[in-house]
Order: sequence, then structure tokens, then C-alpha cells
Amino acid sequence: MYKNILDRLSKSKFRNGFKLKQKDFDYINQKGFSVIEQHAKDFISKRIAPAFIANDGKQTPMKGHPVFIAQHATATCCRKCINKWHKFEMNTELTDEQQLYIVNLIMYWIKNQKNK
Repeated sequence: MYKNILDRLSKSKFRNGFKLKQKDFDYINQKGFSVIEQHAKDFISKRIAPAFIANDGKQTPMKGHPVFIAQHATATCCRKCINKWHKFEMNTELTDEQQLYIVNLIMYWIKNQKNK
């Protein structure tokens, strides 16, 4: 399921440019996947899921946390990118199912990066 979207995203020079660095892997190893996943859930529910986001397109930093990097790589960084790549409606709150899809995609990407 996630492989198809990641294959499509890999054809984007911008999306394909995001990679985790050693400091990200160190952070993941220190915290563990369950903590990273909880961070992803928190970031998505607070920064992405609301119907209207005042700073949409600027709410996800380009560095500083493995989830932020994964969001850019997976086009889950803002509602405009989510609409373009994942076809979730703009200006409507994301459902629990949509949020879970995004979190799972982010974690799938992170785990794939760790295994490279």
C-alpha cells in the first residue's frame, strides 16, 4: 500500500532529496520507534489535521526531527501537499483514519530509511 505512493514520490526530485542523517538515526535509536510514532501522531493531530491552518505550507520545519524530514519526503508536510499527492480534501478536518494513514506512511518511510 505505502510502496506505491513512495514509488511515485521517489520520482519527484524534491521529495527524493530528503534523507535521514546519522543524528536522526541516533535520535531514533535513543527514543525508540514507539516514541517517534507518538511524536508523529502529535505533530499530525496538531499541525496537519485541523480543517484550517493559519500557516499552512510553513508549519513543518525542514529539519530538527526525523518526523519532519519524513513529512516532506512523503508529502504529508502541509494540507496542499496532502491534497496533491494523497487526494485528501482541503479545508476539512482529517479523519482518524486519514491521520492513521499519514502516521503509518511516515513510520514506513522512516523504517525504510533505517534499513538502507
